Amino acid sequence: MLLSLLLISCGVGIIRCSSTTIHGNITDMISLLDFKWAITNDSRQALRSWHASVPLCSWEGVHCSSGRVTKLYLSGRGLLGPISPSLGNLTFLRTLDLSRNGFTGELPPLNRLHRLEYIDLGNNLLQGTIPDTLTNCSTLRILDLSANLLMGEIPLGIGRLSKLRKVWLSSNNLTGTIPPSLRNSSRLEDIVLTDNKLTGTIPDEMGEFTSLVYLGLGVNMLSGGIPETLYKYNQSSLQYLYLYSNMLGKTVPSNFGDTLLNLQHLCLDNNNFEGHLPASVGNMSGLRLLNLSSNNFIGQVPGSFGNLVLLEYLILQRNNFWGFLPTELGGLKQLTHLDLSDNNLQGGVP
Repeated sequence: MLLSLLLISCGVGIIRCSSTTIHGNITDMISLLDFKWAITNDSRQALRSWHASVPLCSWEGVHCSSGRVTKLYLSGRGLLGPISPSLGNLTFLRTLDLSRNGFTGELPPLNRLHRLEYIDLGNNLLQGTIPDTLTNCSTLRILDLSANLLMGEIPLGIGRLSKLRKVWLSSNNLTGTIPPSLRNSSRLEDIVLTDNKLTGTIPDEMGEFTSLVYLGLGVNMLSGGIPETLYKYNQSSLQYLYLYSNMLGKTVPSNFGDTLLNLQHLCLDNNNFEGHLPASVGNMSGLRLLNLSSNNFIGQVPGSFGNLVLLEYLILQRNNFWGFLPTELGGLKQLTHLDLSDNNLQGGVP
């Protein structure tokens, strides 16, 4: 049986595999078969090619390099059941995508996957906590565990992933605070923690990412104000800032818009912000969506909003704005959605 497996793995005919490659190939095959056997429902027969009579690197969703499994892509295959810990033996794996299935149970230990760069287990039914051992995958660049049933805190060791570019943990039941250790992942471009149960304040470290494009912290229980680091220093890379549906408060600082010149979406709605809107918001010349609804803002709508020539959505409802709208708003040719309801405004729309 072992000889048959060797011939299948290396290809019948001239065998050019080294003993190391042969051994590793067999290890990968056994690991994937263990994974298959743990599947409780494969109604679409996605894994029908997974058996010993078919060369390993020809299996559905399996990609190889030099005879070793480097990519496992089974997104949206309708697979149900637990994820076997045997995947942790695929030591040459660089990409693991099991998203949009019905995987259940806890995340398996994957701490031996030191070559892993991309992991997407999003849109499943995974439970339990995020194992700290996952942070041993030192080459990881993209981590997506969104839309599951995960709970507990974000591991403090996540800061050990120094090459991390994107972290998506949205739509889970994560609790605790946002770990400041994230600052060690200085290359981060996307931080998406939306729709969890995170508490505490937004760490000052959130403003230390020079390549940050997307910061999504909406639908949590965060309190305090907007960290000064997010707007005081040059944040030319930031394009999407979603802080909606929290318990954030205080006033928006007068210089808030001075450095966020490439911001396209700003959502501060459903919080406890108060006071006057600073005129500097009008400096965010790239804005297309501005949602400040359901806060406690007062005073007049700044005339500097007329500088937001790309603005398509302006949503200011349920605040305490008063007076007349500035005539400058009449120059916003791209504006398609305007909601000013539940304020104390007078007159018409320019």
